[in-house]
Amino acid sequence: MIGRSITPILRNRLSKFPVLSLTGPRQSGKTTLLRDALPDYKYINLERLDLIRLIKDDPMGFLENQGDKIIFDEAQRVPELFNYIQVVADERGGAGQYVLSGSQSFLMNQNISQTLAGRVHISHLLPFDTAEIGLDSNIYSAIYKGFYPRIYDFGIDPNDFYPSYIQTYIERDVRMIKSIGNLGDFTRFLGLCAGRIGQVLNISSLANDVGISVNTAKSWLSLLEASYIIYQLPPYHNNFNKRVIKSPKIYFYDTGVACSLLGIRTAEMVQTHYMYGSLFENFVISEIVKQHYHAGLKPAIYFWRDNNGVEIDCMVDSPNGRLFAIEIKGGATMNSDYLKNFKRLPINQENSRYVVYSGKENIIMPEYQILGITEIDRLILDIIGGKD
Repeated sequence: MIGRSITPILRNRLSKFPVLSLTGPRQSGKTTLLRDALPDYKYINLERLDLIRLIKDDPMGFLENQGDKIIFDEAQRVPELFNYIQVVADERGGAGQYVLSGSQSFLMNQNISQTLAGRVHISHLLPFDTAEIGLDSNIYSAIYKGFYPRIYDFGIDPNDFYPSYIQTYIERDVRMIKSIGNLGDFTRFLGLCAGRIGQVLNISSLANDVGISVNTAKSWLSLLEASYIIYQLPPYHNNFNKRVIKSPKIYFYDTGVACSLLGIRTAEMVQTHYMYGSLFENFVISEIVKQHYHAGLKPAIYFWRDNNGVEIDCMVDSPNGRLFAIEIKGGATMNSDYLKNFKRLPINQENSRYVVYSGKENIIMPEYQILGITEIDRLILDIIGGKD
């Protein structure tokens, strides 16, 4: 089993909170991680209908008979359980009593906010990050394969994994959260989101292309976020007078899902695909997001654009308050044009400015650092660790 960076974070939080919530997309490795990291906890899978019936018949009796260290997997399926967990946890006192795992953040957080506020720590497990498994020497292959654990643990071809994953997600998870009459429209909506990676969201255009209302499109975007399929990157907002963009950009948590939706069937297709630049940008953004969450941190990540269309792909507020401005370029050859937008960026010289590109050469300059893609983990460590 490949070790997960978040493991020591979870153990630490369990020593301080009575309840731990671990959410993330289906198949991100939550069950494997929890059973390996917490062998002294009893594991209960709430996708089993017989267990659901037992709990609903006598929830308090069920909890009292199971002991004080329990993992409830897919906990969002039994929302009434949360009330009783609160009662039992309060009566017993102490930390590390329950772990609630689930693949639907909306349903999990809704129940947590209603019953477990102040008693629970919320963590997120996403697919592998490059600090955990290393970066494939072929960036096109890394983007194409994505980072879902089963692909690496069992050597599954992405062409076999992702179509089934997407179909299962639509048929199970989507229907659990929201009643959608036409799943064909939702499938088309998901594919159109993949075609808009890295673009400022025009929700009216997206709705029109599918033939749905704007309100429906907003609802479906929220659903995709709640199930960890897409990530909306907001515009930077701190005292930049020229900032006029208010809409977010769309990225996918995993590039393998995006490639499958775009009809990309080989790593070689990534290199020549018209979306390659956007997919490379998505790859870098998703790594920054994943490694923040796996370090137990909430990512503070944005993009910046002024009223003349000048744009910085990624702005990150590090935990120590430093601002990292990052341009992301898919080309393998360094180009001086990669630096031009920094000249329009109204931030102090003491802040950190980087270019990440798909080449290998690193160039350190007084005002900038130009890093090949193999240095992505070092850059993120600098951001998370507060180094410069």
